[in-house]
Amino acid sequence: MNKIIYTAIACSFFLFGCSSSKKITSLIPEKPSQAPDYFCTWNLQGYVTSFSSTEAQRNAMNEKNIFGMGPYEHWAGMFKKVNRDLYFLLDDSWDAPLNNDKSYFGSLIVDSTRFPSVAGKKPAQRLKILSDKAKKAGWKGLGLWVCAQEAPKYKTGDSVGYWTERLQWMDTAGVGYWKVDWGEKDRSPEWRGFLTDLGKQIAPQLKIEHALIPSVLGKAELYRTYDVENIIAVPHTIARIGSALSHLPPGKATSIINCEDEPYIAAGTGCAIGVMRHEFSGKLPNGVQDMVFPPSGRDLKNRRDEVVRAVRWHRIAEPFEINRNEVYIDTMQLHDYWVMEKNETWMDRKAGDVNSMSAPAVITRGLEKPVITLKDGDTLQPYILASKYPNGAIAVAAIGRTIKREYITPRANVLLKVDSLNKPLGVFGHFNELTLELKTSAGFKRIFAQDLAGDKAIDVTQRIIIKEDKVIISGALIDEIGLMAATSGDKSEPGLVLFFQR
Repeated sequence: MNKIIYTAIACSFFLFGCSSSKKITSLIPEKPSQAPDYFCTWNLQGYVTSFSSTEAQRNAMNEKNIFGMGPYEHWAGMFKKVNRDLYFLLDDSWDAPLNNDKSYFGSLIVDSTRFPSVAGKKPAQRLKILSDKAKKAGWKGLGLWVCAQEAPKYKTGDSVGYWTERLQWMDTAGVGYWKVDWGEKDRSPEWRGFLTDLGKQIAPQLKIEHALIPSVLGKAELYRTYDVENIIAVPHTIARIGSALSHLPPGKATSIINCEDEPYIAAGTGCAIGVMRHEFSGKLPNGVQDMVFPPSGRDLKNRRDEVVRAVRWHRIAEPFEINRNEVYIDTMQLHDYWVMEKNETWMDRKAGDVNSMSAPAVITRGLEKPVITLKDGDTLQPYILASKYPNGAIAVAAIGRTIKREYITPRANVLLKVDSLNKPLGVFGHFNELTLELKTSAGFKRIFAQDLAGDKAIDVTQRIIIKEDKVIISGALIDEIGLMAATSGDKSEPGLVLFFQR
């Protein structure tokens, strides 16, 4: 049997809870995820221009940077391990000329001065050329940043006709994703709802993401938590997810949340991922520290493995909508803060400023509040996030704290009550001990675990403690298996999947 067949056997285990004596080599499906995850070019545009100006950052959006092979080019060659799971999303200015004429924003016509290969072609043909090039480079498909307006250059007064035509272009070209951002209509829930409904009619394969106004959550297929400073992003992102999850009354399932570049938070809360970090490490081309991804704190650009792990988790369990199950949001808030130094943010802050934010200590979806205890002498608690996905898979994540000038990963004992473990369990972050309390006796014959960044499952049956209805996993085992396939020098925390065979 070849590797693909082995993987298929493993997949059948967690999808259907079968027992078998067949050999398991991998717990991760080979088939790419259908999750609405993407890789966005905006921070690449800034990096290659040393963030010298907004105009320069916009002008970096061009065909040579994306598909060329020179220094600071070949953007489409990044994240090779998971690019087939991600849309390649062109951010701000792909549809505007290099002179930054703002009257073109929202035209959705690929600019031929930026992309010479589309010159002389009709709008749908231009998009098809770029869509095909993205797919040929290995990506799931093409995504596009969309200005929330009809471009003044092409405005006719017929909004329905304007957007119908552009959605038809997308349908013809096979474009898969829209990131609808700022613009004249960015604060209009009515317009955003109209665009979503029209998109479903004209281009049903197109996923349309909205942002900025929680009032659109009743309509939006996807809702982005929006821009944060990476140095203090953890509490901001968790707080925004909590707000979005509690915004709507119980009822119809709507809106998958995209929590941007926080992959382990996404796994723990059932959210989609918008990858913003990239593979150009170190200082900016002009020799200055990259203030969007400073090396202090988490040093996100040296945490690329966690992107791989969370994206591959979505092959096992896909993000799901608000109101798909019960939500628990802790009333206890954890307070994080960062004392700023120079070049640590894209916002206007001075050295010595205290940058602070609070967020719920715990968020769960479809699960009870976990019991969290600290070792004697410890006072710092991690954020704990846990979700039961619609297919029955469970994810639990321990997320670190931003304190003073350190990113700290405190270890807690976490007890999580679950109905069963007949589907995969994803574990992200550092724990002292993770205990799963089942409603019935465990009775597992074998237990397998695998680094989500790797391709080999390990039999850990003898290393996990089972006491009647409790399964106890040590933090040391989580660290060992969850970092087994780690890239040398990568600073990501562990991320693994476990399968319990009866």
